[in-house]
Amino acid sequence: MSSDRRGSLYLLPNTLGDVPPEAVIPTAALDRARSLDYIIAEDPKAARAFLKRIAPTRPLQSIRVERLDHNTKGSDIPAFLEPLLAGSDAGLLSEAGLPAVADPGASLVRLAHEKGVRVVPLSGPSSILLALSASGLDGQRFAFHGYLPIAETELVSTLKECERQSRRLKQTQIFIETPYRNDRTLATMLRALAPATLVCVAADLTLKTEAVKTRPVAAWPKEAPQLQGRPTVFLLLAE
Repeated sequence: MSSDRRGSLYLLPNTLGDVPPEAVIPTAALDRARSLDYIIAEDPKAARAFLKRIAPTRPLQSIRVERLDHNTKGSDIPAFLEPLLAGSDAGLLSEAGLPAVADPGASLVRLAHEKGVRVVPLSGPSSILLALSASGLDGQRFAFHGYLPIAETELVSTLKECERQSRRLKQTQIFIETPYRNDRTLATMLRALAPATLVCVAADLTLKTEAVKTRPVAAWPKEAPQLQGRPTVFLLLAE
């Protein structure tokens, strides 16, 4: 089959929380999401809820939604592309933000390139970039580390290494955490990092409760926010 008969894989942006999609996602991206009848999603239930909110152009029950999450086997990935190789379009949707960024969808995107399937990224909110732009930290050189280790000893060691890397490369270090561990993570940062190291906490981005603060470690304890259960991005810059 020639590549010009293949469908396209659209990378669909999602909201970062309970906010109207039209408030944070461009109209063109919403229109594309409304038009698709095949969605590959990290969480099918959440995907159907998102589709219902944006009012798709076809009955919701007629839209095929397949699960691709961290438990999906690599050997199962090719099956997701079969409809595209046959000429149908598909959308890749994360639970929040942009798909394939801190998200299991990257393996599907890589295979799409290998198979000659057109990949179309659509604009929408990215918590990582929103946090970086709002932090006041270095936006020219930065590294995203995803989730840091859970064990206290390993977490402290990793934070100190991030600080050394930041100081050596003059590079902002960015990471995320499971919301119920946010308060613990911030407390550990304030214990482990040097007093002059800048720490930014960006919580509930794009939501009514959004809060972004950047302070040296030494200035944080008196005003540390309560982050329990709130989607949060952490950033640090050692100067």
